[in-house]
Amino acid sequence: MSKELFHNKYRVTSARAAWHDYNGGMYFITICTKDKIHYFGEIIDGEMRLTEIGGYVKKCIVEKPEHNSYAEVPLFVVMPNHIHMVVIIDDNLNNTAICRDASNNPANCRDVPWRVSTPDEKQWRKSTDDKNTVMQNIANQQGKLSTMIGGFKQSVTRYAKDNLLPFAWQSRFYDRIIRDTEGMNRIAAYIENNVANWESDMFYKR
Repeated sequence: MSKELFHNKYRVTSARAAWHDYNGGMYFITICTKDKIHYFGEIIDGEMRLTEIGGYVKKCIVEKPEHNSYAEVPLFVVMPNHIHMVVIIDDNLNNTAICRDASNNPANCRDVPWRVSTPDEKQWRKSTDDKNTVMQNIANQQGKLSTMIGGFKQSVTRYAKDNLLPFAWQSRFYDRIIRDTEGMNRIAAYIENNVANWESDMFYKR
């Protein structure tokens, strides 16, 4: 089972926390540009100023659930050289979810954490058949997540090429399972303050 460093900690790349058992999957996604080049814009006077390609990235994120009915992006932020998104994978989504970036008025937004399981709500299946079903469901969720992100990245790359815009992605993306409401609240606060805290961000690069 291979491991690699991320945030100075080893993460398992093949299992992806396969023990985690809940109905549907919620993930914190980070996608970076190649060499962390500022393709998406610059932060000026505390505001993210998007380039043409940055504007297209934002458009793609907002519209992505329309093309992937099983996916919801309730919160995201486009930074100069990376993107953070909260992505929900669930076959039962009703496609009426609100997608917002970090600068929108919270009064117009869905309360994101309501979907997250609390420890009391988790049900641990004991039979082999049920565990196999859970593992298959997790594999399906992660397969759909990869399909969504892959299609998104390809769309942005194609737009850049068609419009003769310099651009390249980092070859992979980072995903973290959001386990509970406390974790979701931390991630939401991080996303919403990402622009303000840019110079102290781990992805900061002039």
